[in-house]
Amino acid sequence: MADDKKNSDKPDPSIAEKLFNARKVIICEEINQTMAKRVMSQLLALAEDSSDPIQLFVNSQGGHVEAGDSIHDVITFIEPRVLVIGTGYVASAGTHIFLAAEKEDRCCLTNTRFLIHQPSGGAGGSASDIAIQAEQIVKMRERLAQVISTRTGTDIDRVRLDIERDKWMDTSAAIEYGIVSRVIQKSTELV
Repeated sequence: MADDKKNSDKPDPSIAEKLFNARKVIICEEINQTMAKRVMSQLLALAEDSSDPIQLFVNSQGGHVEAGDSIHDVITFIEPRVLVIGTGYVASAGTHIFLAAEKEDRCCLTNTRFLIHQPSGGAGGSASDIAIQAEQIVKMRERLAQVISTRTGTDIDRVRLDIERDKWMDTSAAIEYGIVSRVIQKSTELV
């Protein structure tokens, strides 16, 4: 049984090749350094291959902020236009990645939900180390609030207030907030 589970997690090389040829990348997991390396590699390889647009599908519960930062920055760094399609739920660091695309290039499927909130982390060690970690989390929270505000057009004071707690949004609320430009149902609706 364990071998079956292990093998089911390995990507099928023929599917990976088809996705590469179609210029599509999928994030459908927790955001961590291993998946960030994979997604960054895919984006950079596609950018090297052609300047044609890339489609990035995001369904993630979030995860490691710095891993999300890496993907966010690569999306803005590469030359090809990246169209981001939200599906399932786009939460936390997943939303941070989602916001890297230009607003008109951010869409989602009908049943997508979005979550923004402040970063969290487990602090440990000596009292002075805990104080340093808390200071870094406060700085990270402000940086993420600035990104959300800039990329959505939402007032920074409202963003700061909204991320104090989990803020879940359906597609209508995410459009109003400025996270998503439109809801699509068919691939033909991507422009």
